[in-house]
Amino acid sequence: MNRNVITFSKNVFLPLTTVCHNRCEYCCFRTPVTEHCIMQPGEVEQTLANGAVMGCTEALFTFGERPEEEPGFKSQITRAGYDNILQYCHAMCEKSIEAGLLPHTNAGIMTAEELEYLKPVNASMGLMLETTADIPAHHNSPGKAPDVRIEMIETAGRLQIPFTTGLLLGIGETMQDREESLMVIRDLHKRYGHIQEVIIQNFCPKPGTPMVNQPGISFDEMCVVIHIARDFLPDDVAIQVAPNLADAASLIPCGVNDLGGISPLTIDYVNPEHPWPEEDALRRSAGNYALQERLCIYPQFIAKGWFSNELEPLIKRLVKHVSGQETVS
Repeated sequence: MNRNVITFSKNVFLPLTTVCHNRCEYCCFRTPVTEHCIMQPGEVEQTLANGAVMGCTEALFTFGERPEEEPGFKSQITRAGYDNILQYCHAMCEKSIEAGLLPHTNAGIMTAEELEYLKPVNASMGLMLETTADIPAHHNSPGKAPDVRIEMIETAGRLQIPFTTGLLLGIGETMQDREESLMVIRDLHKRYGHIQEVIIQNFCPKPGTPMVNQPGISFDEMCVVIHIARDFLPDDVAIQVAPNLADAASLIPCGVNDLGGISPLTIDYVNPEHPWPEEDALRRSAGNYALQERLCIYPQFIAKGWFSNELEPLIKRLVKHVSGQETVS
């Protein structure tokens, strides 16, 4: 991986539902079940079409974890014409491919069968590890149990799914916990070779949440974690920060080489108070480094052929759209 290059992707953010079975104390994304708790297919397709016109290459599909376990959600997804949220996600991923955007899904905890179901229509997938620590912020969130999350990341590796994971800093974990979390990710990647990027994300307090008064971590502390990540992780794993949440220009020298997905069209629904920077702002943040657009599937996984036949024509076309990547033979 070229350390003189800072990469990013251009995406649309599609929260298919914000209903979630977890109750994380820092989250403002989760909402209760209502008649309008599902993003309608027409809105999804229009967003995909608009994103394609604006040059986006990625459709980031996300939703609350296990929404069917919330009373009343089943009737809402049935009314939308689907048996469950994963079936709906699969259908919208197919619409994304038709529109010319590569799907990347963050669906929370999934079984091996569910991962296999979504794999053919996703160029990559993701799940934040967040932390290996048992912290109060996760006590009402069964899907945030560290062993459950580690198991899913490992399963994704066995299935050869190009994968994104990461740490959420400042939610009650210690520096030792952060080191342990990075070692877990490192060891999983050494075993399966599937981690393409690790996000080092700083917690941002949200109004109306139990952790609204919890301070975020300092710049110096975040820089130390990035240095540790760069020391622990293999060179083929990118280290990413969110440029709408942190001072990317100052953190790049700490070891950052990816600025994640930004959208010219949709907001960050998880952090709605933090707008995406424009591409020119990313270029300024990169400073003397070269800024390079990438796809949501990294070049090494394209070279390995870790994608389905359904995705191959689109990947071939989009590889030519972004510079610095070779075409698939």
